[in-house]
Amino acid sequence: MSLRPTLETRSAQPTLEGAGVHLHRAFGFQDPSELDPFLLFDDFRNENPEQYQKGFPWHPHRGIETITYVLNGTVDHGDSLGNTGTLGAGDVQWMTAGSGILHQEMPKGNAAGQMHGFQLWANLPASLKMTAPRYQDVEGRDIPEIIDDDGTRVKVIIGSFWGKTGPVDGIAADPQYLDIFVPAGLRKTFRVDTYRRAFAYVFDGAGKFVDASDPQGVLLEKEVMGEELNIRDLSGNRTLVRFGTGDEVTVQAGPQGIRFLLISGAPLQEPVAWHGPIVMNTRAEIQQAMADLRNGTFIKAAH
Repeated sequence: MSLRPTLETRSAQPTLEGAGVHLHRAFGFQDPSELDPFLLFDDFRNENPEQYQKGFPWHPHRGIETITYVLNGTVDHGDSLGNTGTLGAGDVQWMTAGSGILHQEMPKGNAAGQMHGFQLWANLPASLKMTAPRYQDVEGRDIPEIIDDDGTRVKVIIGSFWGKTGPVDGIAADPQYLDIFVPAGLRKTFRVDTYRRAFAYVFDGAGKFVDASDPQGVLLEKEVMGEELNIRDLSGNRTLVRFGTGDEVTVQAGPQGIRFLLISGAPLQEPVAWHGPIVMNTRAEIQQAMADLRNGTFIKAAH
């Protein structure tokens, strides 16, 4: 077994999207090879309805898959194919945009006005860019959760882990998407297949991923194996941790524990041409998508 080193740790940045939604972006619209096959990751946590309720009105997608995971509040959605629905707390939607779809997503908070969820964009290989659009909607109650003897909790959203398999399947990026909580003070190791690119996104608590760099943070003092270990809190609220190659990720939880998403996928290693919500392989394909939008053939181009 080989430990994955931490290549980079950075905070998600405040971003304005849609019709005025205030969110935090961990990565996106930068170097698409960094986390290939993943393109973008947004955290839409907010407690002020005025900063999210205008939502994401009708907009196009082509050439990608979007994964929406809701923790709090709800998201109403509709699309140009006539699909409608609502994602509630704990629910997941995997949308394959494929050849083209127009859709809207309108977040609503809970009774206290709180809204929290994540959206991840995964690239499609050239062979599937123009596949027919489809959805996989999964209720939270259908997502398996594993509770280890030490209190570690893992929700298996996509992929297989510790003998459980998530309900979303048939995804081009062959991803693994886990929601993990490690209790206070514990040191825990998780297996990630060597061939995958991997990252963690910490959204609650704090801790340290082994071999991480030493960023700004609060000095923690813990007892580990009878010895005092000083570690820095490098992975607190809204923090992206990008890993190198290897097949294990090890985390040391802080005094309140740590909760994070651990996401990995098989890199496509293909050229990327990107224009907003449309991701293809060449500029000519982007130009064709723009022409399809103008002449009304965008959602009829599957082959």
